[in-house]
Amino acid sequence: MTTPHDRIVLCMKWGPVFPADYVNVLYTATCKAMSGPFRFVCLTDETNGLLDGIEAFPIPDIGLHPDQYYLAGVWRKLSLYVADLHGLSGRCLFIDLDMMVLRDLDAFFDAPDPFITTDMGQGWRAKPRPGPREAGTCIFAFNIGQEAQILDTFRADPAQAMERFKLEQDYVGAHASSISFWPEGWVISFKRHLRQPIGKDLFFAPSPPPDSAKILAFHGTPRPADLIKPGHRFWDRLPHMGNGKVPWVTDYWTDNGGSLGAFDQSMG
Repeated sequence: MTTPHDRIVLCMKWGPVFPADYVNVLYTATCKAMSGPFRFVCLTDETNGLLDGIEAFPIPDIGLHPDQYYLAGVWRKLSLYVADLHGLSGRCLFIDLDMMVLRDLDAFFDAPDPFITTDMGQGWRAKPRPGPREAGTCIFAFNIGQEAQILDTFRADPAQAMERFKLEQDYVGAHASSISFWPEGWVISFKRHLRQPIGKDLFFAPSPPPDSAKILAFHGTPRPADLIKPGHRFWDRLPHMGNGKVPWVTDYWTDNGGSLGAFDQSMG
């Protein structure tokens, strides 16, 4: 078990897709969900607009070209596994920017497994389906500097790695020292657990997350911003027809200091 002084919550931000508000909201929500001291670190190429209390460091260079930063699979995230991550040490909980932190992040640091992550397989549904487990990397924990083999293997032949594995998370699942998963219900999916069924979603808003959930994951489309933008519009992909602002997502955003005005400009 880690001590409070060893705990680092880590995120990454580059380019214009996620404005600084995303980092700030994640930081504020994290502060509410943690007890005792911790460090909040953002690896980023743009520090403007970040709140005091957020430690910003450059994203380590792992040899990718800028045109590879936005390829499917978020390969730049492999930079987390450098042997020396800006001198940081201890237990790291990585959280994607399009996650909603709801409560009790302390529990994520108490899990002792070397690499523990989200199961994004078919069992990750309100009504689970049979199928193999699939390691996701939207929220995962590891000991900083102790999974360097993930990046070392990638650097040996990046082209082969990116050809063989469709997504960075699949590559990590194959090369981590071990893989275990968060307990069922800790991390839930907006699309798989809360979105209304096809047809019904045209008339009824998504369900709010249950009190048992600690993290709400947004993966792919929609993102939280899509559910907050002013005006009634469709934010889902056919055949789903979710539309309009979702009040409980808007409340989460504003309660954690997010600005609604940002969505009129850069969010597209």
